[in-house]
Amino acid sequence: MDQQNNGLVVICGASAGVGRATAHRFAAAGYRIGLLARDEAALAATREELAQYGQAVTAISVDVADAQALEAAALALEAQLGPLQVWVNSAMVTAFSPIEKLTAQEIRRVTDVTYLGTVNGTLAALKLLRPRNSGVIIQVGSALAYRAIPLQSAYCGAKFAVRGFTDALRCELLHERSRIRVCMVQLPAINTPQFDWARNKLDKRPQPVPPIHDPDVAARAIFSVVRRTPRELWLGMESIKAIVGSCLIPGLLDHMLARQCYPGQMSQEDESGDHGDNLCQPLSAELHRTRGRFVGRSRDSALALSSTQVSALSAVLALVGAMVLLWF
Repeated sequence: MDQQNNGLVVICGASAGVGRATAHRFAAAGYRIGLLARDEAALAATREELAQYGQAVTAISVDVADAQALEAAALALEAQLGPLQVWVNSAMVTAFSPIEKLTAQEIRRVTDVTYLGTVNGTLAALKLLRPRNSGVIIQVGSALAYRAIPLQSAYCGAKFAVRGFTDALRCELLHERSRIRVCMVQLPAINTPQFDWARNKLDKRPQPVPPIHDPDVAARAIFSVVRRTPRELWLGMESIKAIVGSCLIPGLLDHMLARQCYPGQMSQEDESGDHGDNLCQPLSAELHRTRGRFVGRSRDSALALSSTQVSALSAVLALVGAMVLLWF
């Protein structure tokens, strides 16, 4: 790939976790990088890390829940760094809590950032991409966009909404015969700092439901869909099983997750309650890291299948099953 010809990549939620890892991947490949997140100091730290790649990087502090501010930031990035080629919606917030302990304001804030932030980012990207009729929009999703789990109802609802919005957008672009491509990458559990700074109403410190993966696993998957853009990319065997299972055995999964995902999301450490959270305001730049506290438990690779590949595999398995039944 000719690094000199690579265009602008804008990453929402670029100051930590998957967004920060993704910025490294694209910068290493020679793309110009636009970084968007709330905390200016954390953005500055990310920009300093990316300096090693020798590519142009601009960071703008913005809350993705503010549609007008996000659109203005997108226009400013393209004015400074050239035509947009790839837009990545990775910004999110969550709250670990039983539903009965959540307030309407907390649910709204998770929705404003995780769902409407993705909508706002997509609209800003489309405004820049439509005149050239080209480019890629990548929604950073989750297996939780298909299979909701207890204790993260607001986040699961937001990710379900992202999937519905993205499906509708994809249909409209196909109707228009547009060359703009859209992909939703459904992630497994990832070792990011969100488990250190998310709003938590549990007695224990939260953790991802194992198995846990390194953020660069997600970044590689996101980077891979730029050249060949599937409808969706499902990352990790646990994601694939959850998505397929939600279609085939949803009731059984309800009972399984009721038993497994309460203890699965709680570490052995007591929640001290003496730290803040990032639901409404960003925390200090020192907490904005690529990786969380589960480095020793994180996998460096994961199976990745497009939704089309999974559908084809399912059809083959169904055909084989039918042949076996007919044979006997």
